[in-house]
Amino acid sequence: MKRTLMIGKSGCGKTTLALKLAKSALSGHKTQSIELIGDCIDTPGEYLERKPFFKALTVTAMDCDCVLILLDATDAQISIPPLIAGIFGRPVLGAVTKIDLVADERIIDDAEDNLRMSGANPIFRISSLTGEGLDELREYLSEPLAQ
Repeated sequence: MKRTLMIGKSGCGKTTLALKLAKSALSGHKTQSIELIGDCIDTPGEYLERKPFFKALTVTAMDCDCVLILLDATDAQISIPPLIAGIFGRPVLGAVTKIDLVADERIIDDAEDNLRMSGANPIFRISSLTGEGLDELREYLSEPLAQ
């Protein structure tokens, strides 16, 4: 599986998704520092929420094959800077998380639009609770890197 840097706001589901992808029985916790979970590098939400920490994200991305930006579908506040993907020097993909908690499809579509504006492509719809979208993401992360 590709080594993946996971970034997103606090509470967007980074740790839970990393644990699901690693098929770990451990439970989630508040991430206080950069942690390795399986092939995922989990980061504190503050690293994306506070611009001075962007440097830590870009340095960490150098040890990764790709970057996964997560956006919580239940969070109406836009938090992903436009075109942030350009700072990583790695392929950037996106995931709209917690889709099982949103009844209106337009809200998920808006979250996808925000991820597209950040430069993420492709974008996955994920529910770590129901498992929806996990197989597709896992399959993508298992594909060999394009040369």
